[in-house]
Amino acid sequence: MNLIKESKTLQATYGGSGSFKSFKDLKKLYKQTKKMGLPLSQKHWTSDYWFGAQRIQGANPVLIKLARSIPTNLDFDPSVVKEILGGMTLQEAVDAKRIFKIDLKVLKDLPCAGGRTICCPIALFYLDQKKNDLLPLCIQLFQEPNETNPVFYPTDPPYAWLVAKMYYNNADSAMHQSITHLGFTHIIMEGTVICTHRHLSEAHPMFKLMAPHFLFLLAINKRGLDKLINIGGWVDKTTVYGVEGMLEVMRRKLDVWKLDEDPIPPADCARRGVLDKFVLPYYPYRDDAVAVYYLIEKYVRTVVRHFYDSPDKIEHDYELQNWAAELVRPREEGGLGLNGIAGNGRFTHVEQIVSVISAMICTCSVGHAASNFMQYDEYGFPPNYPAFLVGEFPTQKEGFTEKDIFDQLPPQNLILDAMVVTRLLSTRGTQPLGDFEVQYLHDPVSVAAAEQLRQDLRGVSDNIRKRNAAKTTRFPYPWLDPDGIPNSISI
Repeated sequence: MNLIKESKTLQATYGGSGSFKSFKDLKKLYKQTKKMGLPLSQKHWTSDYWFGAQRIQGANPVLIKLARSIPTNLDFDPSVVKEILGGMTLQEAVDAKRIFKIDLKVLKDLPCAGGRTICCPIALFYLDQKKNDLLPLCIQLFQEPNETNPVFYPTDPPYAWLVAKMYYNNADSAMHQSITHLGFTHIIMEGTVICTHRHLSEAHPMFKLMAPHFLFLLAINKRGLDKLINIGGWVDKTTVYGVEGMLEVMRRKLDVWKLDEDPIPPADCARRGVLDKFVLPYYPYRDDAVAVYYLIEKYVRTVVRHFYDSPDKIEHDYELQNWAAELVRPREEGGLGLNGIAGNGRFTHVEQIVSVISAMICTCSVGHAASNFMQYDEYGFPPNYPAFLVGEFPTQKEGFTEKDIFDQLPPQNLILDAMVVTRLLSTRGTQPLGDFEVQYLHDPVSVAAAEQLRQDLRGVSDNIRKRNAAKTTRFPYPWLDPDGIPNSISI
């Protein structure tokens, strides 16, 4: 309530349609707030170290891939790249597994609110082997190379490079909110919650196993749809893509999303080529998410094996089989139409059940925590991770000044709206993973498994805190400390 009260006070001062004119002008806002706090990004957003860190520990740390070849549509300058890489050619760096990429071609020709346009960039990053930092190598803001779509480099004029990074992050934020956050935590899990209630009775042990992780999801989704994701609402006003673009990105990605890959951190990181610590030594999202996932899987396996100690119990559990069938049934026929369901809608052994339920619990806890709770640190300082830019895409590199940074930003009232909502979304109101709001399973095996889960998670938490406190840690990553991961999607 104090945060809401303070936001109303700020609205009275900054709620108009005027624009911020300088960094000094913008920073005045933070001096007038105690509850909102100062976003971490405010201190670091111009740094290339920070821009690289956003890919591995920001709000959207699940896009970075090992580059196994040079993108054919990237019109890079070999001499500039060679200089940045310290004398190594791009092909040599690719062969040495030092180059990483993010390709956002899924955003190409995306229909956006108000006829606006969003870029569909491709960016390369490289591993600085001296400090194991991930650093940007180049950015091309649109897929087709041409004279008005140059490749930007860290060696370009500073403000031109900053504007290019802002437009890249604008596109990245579209992927973050549409896919990583809303689409593949809130929305896709809403379908599984409804499907679970439809087919598994409240007395069913698998219902009881999942129920703590479904708590509050339908309620928060209903509130979000009413207040934020409605035509003319918050998403339409404060993002380039708006509701229309957000739903279209979801549609484009849903057909290739797989439950046995995308929400399972070790499988997802392996597919992207970044599971190996020798390839990408410092990747805190990966390290924390994989560690917590394996503990979730261990817990789920113990409980599932206890209740299904023979294949016959699986085969003849009609509630469980009907649940599995609807998960894969095409959406045109009233099902969820999910890909990557073990057994393809018919369970025959324990590991299939373990795979599906572990992925769902991980999505509702780890997946949502990783994409949600850093939102204010990312979006709270608008030049850092802008959801809405109003200027022109940079088509050349000369003549940019600090004024051009602020010419890209929307009016004060929209900036403040984005800040307030992402600050509210970054709060936690429920208990941490394993400390269930409601204990549904009371048999000795399940109770012992839950206690073991909590004990194991405390060990992971200790390791994360030690890493974050180390002098060598440039930017701490607390977002997947189990003490801060809620059981469910409740905000």
